[in-house]
Amino acid sequence: MSRIGKQIIQIPDKTEIKKDGFIISVKGPKGEIKRHFRDDIEITIGKKEITLNPKRNDIASRAMWGTYASHLKNMITGTHTPYEKKLILEGIGFKSEVAGDKINLALGFSHPVLVPIPEGLTVKAEKNNITITGIDKDAVGQFANVLRSLKKPEPYKGKGFRYVGEVIRRKQGKKSA
Repeated sequence: MSRIGKQIIQIPDKTEIKKDGFIISVKGPKGEIKRHFRDDIEITIGKKEITLNPKRNDIASRAMWGTYASHLKNMITGTHTPYEKKLILEGIGFKSEVAGDKINLALGFSHPVLVPIPEGLTVKAEKNNITITGIDKDAVGQFANVLRSLKKPEPYKGKGFRYVGEVIRRKQGKKSA
């Protein structure tokens, strides 16, 4: 049984939640998010609360029960306070700058790497610190992961992208005789 799915989700003030078939839209002060939900879980929207109940008692429905509850909570939270991920680009000659709707990265390759910024996200690049903000938690985390995968931190010198607060296990390297 899902402990997260059993909890009643409170709807804060200044928030509108609409259900149109399988699509649920949450509109708050910072913006609007829409997401498609399958019909495995019965989602009941009241005036100030949302309840979720599985329609069938099988493994797939119980698994999606807590997942859908988390998605709804993240949508409500994101429309009030945007989510944020911070990345640090470490290495000599590594640079990052935002140019319009793309981020231009110099990662030690023979060419610059241009990555398009998804719609709904704002990216700030100050020196080697990149801040990604947006109301959709999934989109923020996905774009941060896309950037990090371009140059993962290596264990000898620590060059590459890493999250703020992430600890990279360092290796010793060669020993001199």
